[in-house]
Amino acid sequence: MKRISVTARYAILIALIAVFFVLNLILGSVEIPAKAVFGILFGNGEQNEIWANIIWKSRMPQALTSIVAGAGLAVSGLLMQTVFRNPLAGPSVLGISSGASLGVAFVVLLAGRLGSVAMSSLGVVGEVTITLAAIAGSLLVMALIAFVSQKVRGNVTLLIIGVMIGYVANAIIGVLKFFSVEEDIRAYVIWGLGSFSRVSGGQTTTFVLLMIATIPFAFLLIKTLNLLLLGDSYARNLGLNIRRSRLLVISYSGVLIAIVTAYCGPIAFIGLAVPHLCRGLFRTSDHTVLIPSCLLAGAFLALFCNLIARMPGFEGALPVNSVTALIGAPVVMWVLFKKNKSDRE
Repeated sequence: MKRISVTARYAILIALIAVFFVLNLILGSVEIPAKAVFGILFGNGEQNEIWANIIWKSRMPQALTSIVAGAGLAVSGLLMQTVFRNPLAGPSVLGISSGASLGVAFVVLLAGRLGSVAMSSLGVVGEVTITLAAIAGSLLVMALIAFVSQKVRGNVTLLIIGVMIGYVANAIIGVLKFFSVEEDIRAYVIWGLGSFSRVSGGQTTTFVLLMIATIPFAFLLIKTLNLLLLGDSYARNLGLNIRRSRLLVISYSGVLIAIVTAYCGPIAFIGLAVPHLCRGLFRTSDHTVLIPSCLLAGAFLALFCNLIARMPGFEGALPVNSVTALIGAPVVMWVLFKKNKSDRE
């Protein structure tokens, strides 16, 4: 593919992000004219206080959260698919998302049972506690995976162990649900549906800065990822330490997943679908091209899903996971069918 073609496709993705970022600010359950939105953003003319609060306290944080969360999930999915050489590998493949869910389950489901206090009723304190619990659960599972990766040689074995960890976490969550009160179960289920609107106020700044500081490290892994594509034998002959490189990629990807899951809940399909979409659009396996394209495509797809989740004319919002699954699953199937067809030809 010619360099100008790749650059042009990057430009299209950037333009789509800009357009859908603006649409996320304009469209919603409350109708706000585009002229008023731009006036609020740039401080021109008289501002409607209610509209200004909707833009600055709701729609802007959701749009910014969507961009960085989508980019982070897409990159982590690409890294997982590369290191495991498995097209179905995604951010949840090693049970890291399940670890976050388990941490939240312990806090949310046991709070009402043991302390007679529903975590969902504690406002900001409850939200911060849930976020910290998700981070703790994710890091605990990630540490376990890092330890196991030093003891296990095969990628397939590590992959199966990660899936089993996810099953164990889900089993424990099921037991906690059985002994919990209805209000806490409802709060946990709502968290598990995933949402870009959970991040608000000071949390938005923290989350965005964390992701901006973490995501660029993916570019330092480009050479390692390209070598891993060659297979363990070739990569080892070229001087790559396979075990250390695998641990580094898994740990970095796990950190991205942990941060996003902690703040937004488990978001499905973006990390799985976007790498396939980028490989199909750019027709390359070179991570020099794939990492930037996944960043851009992930941000765009997350903005698009967030916009669909709160379609104009509807009160409230649909669960983001429902929208990402409806969009992501057909994308994966289309790319795989197209790849199969080209292979036969």
